[in-house]
Amino acid sequence: MKLYYSPGVCSLAPHIALREAGLAFDLERVDTDKKLTASGRDYLAINPHGYVPALEIEPGFHLTEGPAMLQYIADKAPESGLAPRAGSVERYRLQSWLNYITSEIHKGFSPLFKPGMPAEAKTMFKAQIAGHFDYLQGYLSRQAYLLESGFSIADAYLFVVSGWSGFVGIDLNKWPAIVAFRERVQDRASVQEAMRAEGLLK
Repeated sequence: MKLYYSPGVCSLAPHIALREAGLAFDLERVDTDKKLTASGRDYLAINPHGYVPALEIEPGFHLTEGPAMLQYIADKAPESGLAPRAGSVERYRLQSWLNYITSEIHKGFSPLFKPGMPAEAKTMFKAQIAGHFDYLQGYLSRQAYLLESGFSIADAYLFVVSGWSGFVGIDLNKWPAIVAFRERVQDRASVQEAMRAEGLLK
């Protein structure tokens, strides 16, 4: 397998999952502005949308959406416990969290990184994210991870997107349970290895 990534963006979540699962994989960095991979390939030929991540399962076959990619990785290493058993109620709870993170939180951050976005609009998007963080504050005050069974691919995804807060002027210290959650996740060896490989940690 090969993961196409850019440092610190949403591709960090499957990167963490791959390391957590103990799967063999290669990394290739993508310049998302130029749409070129580090080896000089046209990235649009890999992912026509032009964004990361993309996971090459086999030559010519790629997954291009993070939540699907995360579930594929978890299913390749069921012994890792990164996802509950397929068909179980807990598996659907995991899918619910993945959908919530991608549609409500991840996409809520996206407009905040656009230079031309009016300040009034950014204030609105920040308020929406704050509402989601209020909910997560209560939830993570009661348990360490999003699933009762422990760390999962959903936690990797939430760790990555919540980490963008400081870049857009959202102070996470307002939500101490989220701060504590992030500390727990970052303490994991797989997370530190992934962040170090992307140049996010020394």
